[in-house]
Amino acid sequence: MLRRMDIEKVLVPVSGNGVDSEVIRLACEIAEKNSASVYVVYVIEVDRSKSLDAADEARTMAAEEILVRAEDMARADGYLISTALIQAREAGPAIVDEARDGNVDLIVMGVGYRRRLASKPGEFDIGETTSHVLREAPCHVVLYRTPLATEDAE
Repeated sequence: MLRRMDIEKVLVPVSGNGVDSEVIRLACEIAEKNSASVYVVYVIEVDRSKSLDAADEARTMAAEEILVRAEDMARADGYLISTALIQAREAGPAIVDEARDGNVDLIVMGVGYRRRLASKPGEFDIGETTSHVLREAPCHVVLYRTPLATEDAE
């Protein structure tokens, strides 16, 4: 059972993978217990060879669809969320900046199970984005990973 904490704003970075809906649901449950708001962001990473504000219509449309699905899913569960689309060089620093600039109290992130090449059994890689957020976030961070069997099935 989730207990009340001093949380007013929850940031949820999404990427369009299968764990997004579960992470949004978890963030909304935490927010409800704390009378907090939920802010869902999608970061489009822009290659350094392009201008940071370079338009990529296909990626923007895909990102907007992911954010609309997030809003619809949350609304179906009785929650209202706000969303934003961000363009940045790297997702990790963009998420941390968004948390800092928005005075976020909690980041809730989904983590996929990634097998490393030549890894030891049971090891997994959380990726650069998650590692950066864990190192640099100015607030609490909750990581959520689905069971391995679920990840393998997707």
